[in-house]
Amino acid sequence: MRPGAATVGAVNGAALLLGLTGLASTLWYGVDEPGNALAFGALIVLGELARWATAPGTGTPPAAEGAREREPAPLAAAGALAYALLGQIAGTATTHGVLQITAVVGAAGLAGIVPHLARGHGPGLDHFARRVLTVGFAALCFQPLYNSGAVVAHLGQGPWYALFLLLLLTLTALCDAVLAALVLRARTGFPYGPLLREELRALLGIGSAVCATGTVMALGVAAAGLWALPVLAVPLLLTQVSYRRYAAVRTVNRQTMASLARATEIAGCTPPGHARRVAALSTAVGRELGLSGPELTVLEHAALMHDIGQLSLVDPVAGGATALLPAEEQRRIALLGGEVVRRTGAAASVAVIVERQADPYREQPVSARIVRAVNAYDDLAGDGAGAALGALERLRLGTARDYHPDVVECLARVLARGGAAGVTSVPPG
Repeated sequence: MRPGAATVGAVNGAALLLGLTGLASTLWYGVDEPGNALAFGALIVLGELARWATAPGTGTPPAAEGAREREPAPLAAAGALAYALLGQIAGTATTHGVLQITAVVGAAGLAGIVPHLARGHGPGLDHFARRVLTVGFAALCFQPLYNSGAVVAHLGQGPWYALFLLLLLTLTALCDAVLAALVLRARTGFPYGPLLREELRALLGIGSAVCATGTVMALGVAAAGLWALPVLAVPLLLTQVSYRRYAAVRTVNRQTMASLARATEIAGCTPPGHARRVAALSTAVGRELGLSGPELTVLEHAALMHDIGQLSLVDPVAGGATALLPAEEQRRIALLGGEVVRRTGAAASVAVIVERQADPYREQPVSARIVRAVNAYDDLAGDGAGAALGALERLRLGTARDYHPDVVECLARVLARGGAAGVTSVPPG
């Protein structure tokens, strides 16, 4: 079994063990304060039902989907964390424990994702496992301390108590980021450092909203009772609806890019699937080099559109292989492509990468270096491992002028691991 599979199995197995233990304990001893469990369980179900789909549906591999959709069900996450940090309800101390918390969160989460699973848009097992583990971690850090009276004795119920909850949620979010990067590293083989940085960046967005809402929910219910739950859930629910609309716009944008990229294939300028392969492999190389989520998005769009300049040519390039053309002709096609991209209304950064993909690599931005090397590889690789190895060797020989050595070596590592979806891989070495 691969080391990555062992890591993923260990994480999912730990979550399963914790969930089953919590469920067995709850069934054996009964549910403490069933009204509270039902209220928070219903909130988690509602949050899961309102989650947005993570699948882009464009036919092209997502550039950084794991980070861009860091928390697709923020209301459910906030409700689960609030239940884990609940010490009082309307001034009365609670009696539910860590195991009941994991049981309620797990059962409500499963109930909420069943409709999504039926439609084929449910979350992955890794995401659900992380939810159970992180909520269990937060509950284990908070409940024993609070039930012992140490928290109230030292901090009281004022601002210091609220700060304590916020710090505990921040620590929980950091642990979740570490766990998410570990699982993604095991799944993809990408370097752990860039993956962790991307997860930590995502905490500044929806992650901070989840932590803040979880804290406010725990404090509000402690002071006013369960009536505070629906009131405090409204802002995050509205935010979630806004995120869904934003995600829909972004999906349409990606679909538009993919359709424009296919125009060169329909016109016979490039081989079928060339743009998709270059985009998939470019984003894999970009993540290997540590590019952030927004940078990977721009890179993916530029890779999809990198050959659009060929539509302006009177005589098409034989086989669409621009890597075999003289340098000046490559630059001319790249400039034509950049002009076409600008007229589509795409981001200016995408047009810049398309324009500069044929420049000497010492003058190029990193994304343009990636597109140039990957495009050349796909032009030269053909079918079979032998042709792929020959193409990679030609790129290595061209590192003196045409291709950046670091990009070529990252490309070689990605290919050795199996490349990206639909991309020819080569054996190591």
